[in-house]
Amino acid sequence: MERRNFLKNTTLTATGTLIIPTIVPSSVFGKNAPSNKIHVGQIGCGRIARSHDMAETLKYDVARMVAVSDVDNKRMADGKKLVEDFYREKTGSSNPIDVKMYTDYKDMLSDKNIDAVVISTPDHWHAQPAIEAALAGKDIYLQKPTSLTVEEGRLLSDMVHQQGVILQVGTQQRSWAQFRRAAELVRNGRIGKVHTVKIGLPGDPSGPVFQIGPVPSSLNFDMWLGSTPEVEYKENLVHPQNDYSRPGWLRHENYGAGMITGWGQHHYDSAAWGMDTEFTGPISVEAIAQFPKSGDWNVHGDFMVKHEYENGITVYTSGGFPNGIRYIGDKGWIFVTRGAYRATASDPIPEGSTKALDASDPEILKSKIGKDEIHLYSSEEQHGNWLDCVQSRKQPISPVEIGHRACTVCLISHIAMKIPGILKWNPKTEKFSDNDLANSMLSRPQRYPFGTEYIRR
Repeated sequence: MERRNFLKNTTLTATGTLIIPTIVPSSVFGKNAPSNKIHVGQIGCGRIARSHDMAETLKYDVARMVAVSDVDNKRMADGKKLVEDFYREKTGSSNPIDVKMYTDYKDMLSDKNIDAVVISTPDHWHAQPAIEAALAGKDIYLQKPTSLTVEEGRLLSDMVHQQGVILQVGTQQRSWAQFRRAAELVRNGRIGKVHTVKIGLPGDPSGPVFQIGPVPSSLNFDMWLGSTPEVEYKENLVHPQNDYSRPGWLRHENYGAGMITGWGQHHYDSAAWGMDTEFTGPISVEAIAQFPKSGDWNVHGDFMVKHEYENGITVYTSGGFPNGIRYIGDKGWIFVTRGAYRATASDPIPEGSTKALDASDPEILKSKIGKDEIHLYSSEEQHGNWLDCVQSRKQPISPVEIGHRACTVCLISHIAMKIPGILKWNPKTEKFSDNDLANSMLSRPQRYPFGTEYIRR
């Protein structure tokens, strides 16, 4: 339904808080109760789904993947086959499961036998299906970035809290021991008072003007575009038709913001963990960036962003730094990274092994965290933690509000790349101070009937 009709069915308190009638998740009662299998539907069956989200979810016995959805029928059929082959090999049965296929994920959300969904769609298709899943009472695993805009990210976080569903953001660095260890050491003062954080994050290359082609018969291109502008089809701006290599949409601003959100949310989330700024944000942002002067790929290339926080920490982000996070205090530094790990073959990790955890003094890394000191949330694996929380109803390691805050840092950085000078940011109101142009970029026009402005039940 349209936003105005949606709002008619909600109530505003005197303080302006949005109250939405709660829908109890189906996983709480009946045959799919937490003591039994969690029936999972997969939304989006592309590269990150196949290589990461589906593979990581399927390995847990508590989960049973029963449905797939994709706007590309070819990819959806491949997703169905992947799941069925997995269960066939696992059980030794010739036909252990018949995975349902949904050309429209909304039909999947209306299936009361499905308890939870994994959303592995392009960035412009994150917030809307997650909000609709929350309205349907489904628990959610959501690929990062959390949203395409700050406005829809705020709506998503509020909706998840109002509905009482479990949402895990796919910022899986939180489930890696070295990132937790680095954050604990920093939070417990092992490098003294932190004053600077340096984050290494590359940009994307430019490309040529690509050829317009016929829309593949398997692809619902209008729905793939969703809320973004209607354009002619170019395979290099959507996804490859013959393989699951890195898709071209990652390098066009209609569908995302480039590496600042693509990998930025991982690093900003991890940095906030160590800085103790998970539920707030910077108070200013300033950026410079190079953008392609020609060609169809138009996301940022080389860049530098500076954030200042109320607690006195300054954060610098650039491709000129090693990929990872360096916390710098008045008594030393700690650097943490993924090392040589790649979630997919095209992840932007330099060749050669890098220490996953390093410090100015090796003794810092040997330090033990006392029982009365700060101990951060511990998780062995992101998808497993999500499934545990679906059963226990506890908050996961990467809940929606923390995800929204980290994504917001990415998005206001992208805005700052377009507007010269220092932008003052208010993390409480989630608005820029005295800059109408910057505030106008906190949302985007949405193409009817798609987008969070036209949420339908």
